[in-house]
Amino acid sequence: MTRITNYELFEVPPRWLFLRIETSDGIVGWGEPVVEGRSHSVRAAVEELMETHLLGEDPSRIEDHWQTMYRGGFYRGGPILMSAIAGIDQALWDIKGKQFDAPVYELLGGPVRDRVRVYQWVGGDRPAAVGEAAAEKVDAGFTALKMNATPEIRRVDNPSAVADAVDRLRTVREAVGPEVDIGVDFHGRVTKPMAKRLAKALEPHEPFFIEEPVLPEHNDALPDIAAQTSTPIATGERMYSRWDYKHVFEDQSVDVIQPDLSHAGGITEVKKIAAMAEAYDVAMAPHCPLGPLALASCLQVDAVAPNALIQEQSLDIHYNESNDVLDYLEDPSVFDYDDGYVDLPDGPGLGVDIDIDYVRERAEIDVDWHNPVWRHDDGSVAEW
Repeated sequence: MTRITNYELFEVPPRWLFLRIETSDGIVGWGEPVVEGRSHSVRAAVEELMETHLLGEDPSRIEDHWQTMYRGGFYRGGPILMSAIAGIDQALWDIKGKQFDAPVYELLGGPVRDRVRVYQWVGGDRPAAVGEAAAEKVDAGFTALKMNATPEIRRVDNPSAVADAVDRLRTVREAVGPEVDIGVDFHGRVTKPMAKRLAKALEPHEPFFIEEPVLPEHNDALPDIAAQTSTPIATGERMYSRWDYKHVFEDQSVDVIQPDLSHAGGITEVKKIAAMAEAYDVAMAPHCPLGPLALASCLQVDAVAPNALIQEQSLDIHYNESNDVLDYLEDPSVFDYDDGYVDLPDGPGLGVDIDIDYVRERAEIDVDWHNPVWRHDDGSVAEW
């Protein structure tokens, strides 16, 4: 019987953590367990789970391993544990796909689509020069974009702050026209009163969706915000399991969910979340400002989820200053974008081949990425 014999973890720039699992029959599986800005913490969690539950075990029992990692601890959930489980789960699916010489999506029931629509980020954390950047990305073939709505914003801010957000979206809309979709990310940095004002003010320029209009701990405010606008509401990048999603499905406040395949328990869990969403007529657009293994994992679930709407990807995103999503691949063409779509990867497992020599080289660099801590004019901490 095949057994898990060894594993390695690689922290690589710009802010990613890769997991490599080896088996007794020579098959290698890769995953991407990381929380942006907390990679050291997730690394420790992966090591604990691998040493306690996975080494010496049969890699094919993926669901049982998932249940053991999750339910084998009295304290459950949260970004660190669920991200550690996610990366291990991805690697186990990669191994299983290679054992059967098939893409993961074939083992999940087969694809319901041939390609997946993707969107491109513009404008950075403090959105600027968005019109010109948007036009460039559309010229490059993208049909959907996403931008941040605001920089840091006060709990109840002035009319100028709202007008600035409207001006930015209007500039992008005028630059790209009505046939391009524009997601607007509130990034959880906006309070409920400002979210209501912004949602109504941005509506004339027809955003694709407004994302994370409030922090997930304030999801109880979403029905009130949804009542203010016809714009679809998206959220979920900081929700880590199907149990976190129950309430937003039940109160019918969310139109698009955005689970992260490297945070929300991996392929095993996100497929279940997607099925729950389908039952409530909610679309899915997985969160993925991460590396190639996270993106490849997303595409496996997008392939089999009838309600998959669009896929985030990190090429040229403002965080990728030292390395980008294609750098670690032996064959970068697997993520070629054509007319705003990417074809399903057709290789076995996750469908990507990692350049292990380059990974080892870049892992020698000290990676210590943390998100900035922003402050308001009065010195108090602002949401990033």
